[in-house]
Amino acid sequence: MTDKQKLIVTSVSIGLFLFVFSYAGFKSEHHVFIKDNKKEEKIVERIASFMKSEGFTSEKERLLETARSIYKVSKQHEIDYRLALAIIKIESNFKYDVVSPKGARGLFQIKPSLAKYIAKDAGVHWKGTGTLDEPEKNVKIGVFFFSRLLDDFDNVHLALNAYNIGPTKLKSILNEKNIYNGNFSKNVLKEYKRITGILPPP
Repeated sequence: MTDKQKLIVTSVSIGLFLFVFSYAGFKSEHHVFIKDNKKEEKIVERIASFMKSEGFTSEKERLLETARSIYKVSKQHEIDYRLALAIIKIESNFKYDVVSPKGARGLFQIKPSLAKYIAKDAGVHWKGTGTLDEPEKNVKIGVFFFSRLLDDFDNVHLALNAYNIGPTKLKSILNEKNIYNGNFSKNVLKEYKRITGILPPP
């Protein structure tokens, strides 16, 4: 065998080894991806079942899409999806078409004036007030807003209370060194505790 032939054989052997090694790695990653995907879908199905039992009334397809949105958007913003569900429970009792006397709309009870301002950053194309009546978009805006409050206040109790009364008002109260023990955060966290006993961790 000539030196040139030896070089070709060596190169082919190395190439074959690298191909097999990379394929094995790809196969392993692909297996993990499928496994994670199945786990997520099972959790989404359980969320949908929970929402239905709590009063979310819609066709199955919309129910699943809303449940999937709650899980994925919460994960994207590093929030426990069960906390997002707790906020929804206290805010709207899972009625996606409810409108408050002050004009707050949907699952997360968001005011159109706020939603219009943050919709783009939340990844939602704003098409007017009716945008908030679409559960998936309402979820995107609501979770995004709460994640911003968590970053701003760095405290879940304060972030929840800011969600309820508005961050500017809460900061004003805190700046005056007044203690604010709003019932909203207590109610949400009580609900969160209940939900963690029903649904699995993310």
